[in-house]
Amino acid sequence: MSNWQDWIHDLKNMDLHQIQQTLESYSQFGPLPGILLPFIEAFLPFLPLIVIIAANVNIYGFGLGFLFSWIGVTGGALCVFLICRTLGRNVKEKLMRKFPKSERFFNWVEKRGFTPLFLLACFPFTPSVVITVVSGLSKVPFHTFLVATMMGKAVMIFVISLISFDITNLVNEPWRIFVSITAVLVMWFGGKTLEKRYQVNG
Repeated sequence: MSNWQDWIHDLKNMDLHQIQQTLESYSQFGPLPGILLPFIEAFLPFLPLIVIIAANVNIYGFGLGFLFSWIGVTGGALCVFLICRTLGRNVKEKLMRKFPKSERFFNWVEKRGFTPLFLLACFPFTPSVVITVVSGLSKVPFHTFLVATMMGKAVMIFVISLISFDITNLVNEPWRIFVSITAVLVMWFGGKTLEKRYQVNG
């Protein structure tokens, strides 16, 4: 048990250089490490997803790094969704009894459908695992969650990839700095606006 806890602790506290070294050490497995690590993050949300995506694009290149990260993140979210959907109604009712305020969140997601799921998936600063679990336990159709997640995660990963790719050359490409700062600010303020709107109107 202690070895498992030590591994989790080490993985949680890895920086960009360490994650790149870890991925490179498994290069014989091709794209699998680049897909598996962001996939695992869906189940262990304390892992540094932004750093993982940054490592992917710097190891595999912008295109493949984006693709592998997108497959892993989306695949992990879909698995969590399907697990929660399989658990069914009883878990939702127990959750609502234990946390009465969660009913507003369920109703908000179910009534608004695609739009909030897509927007929340675009923001790396929102608790994506909470959104996925709530969606799985709610009445949101699978295809709605699938499309919203695929599109939203693509936007998020593209922006992070743009910021992170070949970061040492950012000073020579000022447009990337401008786009990166603007995107981060838009995502941060957008996430806060959604949270406030939910709290007021939920």
